[in-house]
Amino acid sequence: MKILLVEDDNFFREFYSSKLKEKNIEVETAENGEVGLEKLQTFLPDLVLLDIIMPKKDGFEVLTEMGKQNLVQKIPVLVFSTLGQEKDVEKARALGARGYINKSFFDFDKLYARILELSKK
Repeated sequence: MKILLVEDDNFFREFYSSKLKEKNIEVETAENGEVGLEKLQTFLPDLVLLDIIMPKKDGFEVLTEMGKQNLVQKIPVLVFSTLGQEKDVEKARALGARGYINKSFFDFDKLYARILELSKK
């Protein structure tokens, strides 16, 4: 399985990247939405793990662009953000995200289970 992790926080990006690699997942990282969209052109992931609050292009802009390119239909997007208000969750889902996990209350095993669930659809 291949995952593109789009996360601007260096600690979170490195932590989740290493935890996913421990599960034998190939991980490519991007430090902002702009780089994430660039990497989608060459690294074709099975799933995108996407933060919302980022510089250059935020997660909503990434979802919008992926929708224009018909990528949200092909590649599941799991939003992983500290934004947890219902309006943010609804907006992400309306833009094509298939799941939403609040990283403030995360449990890696639950995140991993959700990744496996989405990658099978």
